[in-house]
Amino acid sequence: MKSSFLAEMKDRGYLNQCTDLNGLDELAKKGKILAYIGFDCTADSLHVGSLLQIMVLRLLQKHGHQPIILLGGGTTLIGDPSGKDSTRKILNHINIKKNILGIKNNFKKLLDFKNKKTKPIFVDNFNWLGKLNYIKFLREIGTHFTINKMLTFDSVKLRLEREQSLSYMEFNYMILQAYDYLQLNKKYNCILQLGGSDQWGNIVNGVELIRRISRKESFGLTTPLITTSSGSKMGKTEKGAVWLDKKKMHPYDYWQFWRNTEDADVGKFLNYFTDLKVDFIQNLIKENENINNLKITLANAATVLLHGKKAAESSEATAKETFGKGGLGRDLPLIKINKSFILNSVEILSFLNETKIFSSKSEARRAIENKAVKINDKLVGDYRDHLSLKDFVDEKKLKISFGKKKHFLVELK
Repeated sequence: MKSSFLAEMKDRGYLNQCTDLNGLDELAKKGKILAYIGFDCTADSLHVGSLLQIMVLRLLQKHGHQPIILLGGGTTLIGDPSGKDSTRKILNHINIKKNILGIKNNFKKLLDFKNKKTKPIFVDNFNWLGKLNYIKFLREIGTHFTINKMLTFDSVKLRLEREQSLSYMEFNYMILQAYDYLQLNKKYNCILQLGGSDQWGNIVNGVELIRRISRKESFGLTTPLITTSSGSKMGKTEKGAVWLDKKKMHPYDYWQFWRNTEDADVGKFLNYFTDLKVDFIQNLIKENENINNLKITLANAATVLLHGKKAAESSEATAKETFGKGGLGRDLPLIKINKSFILNSVEILSFLNETKIFSSKSEARRAIENKAVKINDKLVGDYRDHLSLKDFVDEKKLKISFGKKKHFLVELK
């Protein structure tokens, strides 16, 4: 690779497909390019499933290029069928605007907003999609798409093969995404659209639309779709999404997510999700026979990027205290309950239900029967046992452990 941007993309394993890799390489070498990634606003925070795309945006900035972040205020009203088995829940404008604000805060932590030359540009595609005239759009844009070709894209083909419904509304999503690229190319001279490999068909549509209407060259590039070595989807746990907003996921839990990475994925994730240099990572892996040390390095480096150095150090210290010394762990996820709930004593089952750690008393009871619950590192033997203030350290704090890796600090208020 001639350009430093694509060279590092390749070294880190970010490159999957590109419409014209040599042509893009030449342009990226000559000077600054503008590239965009679109994010639909289905929640008020992104999760780890979107983190690889954000790391690519960081890489763009690192090598002197400028990212455009498209927040899909318009397309979220429809829903992207790519990789989905069913139609997404339809959101209204109020919810989408709230989600956009939350997602912007994610980027403010992960991208550089100080350098004017590479400062991210935020755009909302509702600003142009919301003004479209349907007849005019069909005549000017729709004529460049054939049903024959649209049916070959995975986002459509897989749903039809599984005999799952695909609404006409969702079927139009790929046309709107192509139109987004056309608009950004016209207004900002954006020449590169980035996305996950499941977006390849949609991205190629945009490149073709720009060529047909504007007679300009543009490019599309995808990153690999990330799964763990066991085949599970990246960014999901049994408890749900791994959120980037600390209000939705405590920094300690975020640190633990990376600490619990499967052995076979550690080297790959160090390249994908940290700023550590590629050659440093290679040497680290060669020199370090203890996989747990590498996992701690991954957890610290990933947490520093999102929550800062202090949060990473605090999380590591809490983990050592919790797992190594049997301490309370001062930075564990905190649950506060009223002291009056305890009174003289309370049944453990009712207490666990009050903490909301379990979804129901039945789930808590099963966990106790399976010997999976500890209080202050002591196994709970009977769900009919009781707790009193004496079980709390200084009559204030108590640690609950569920399994080997889930720990919570309960504080009386």
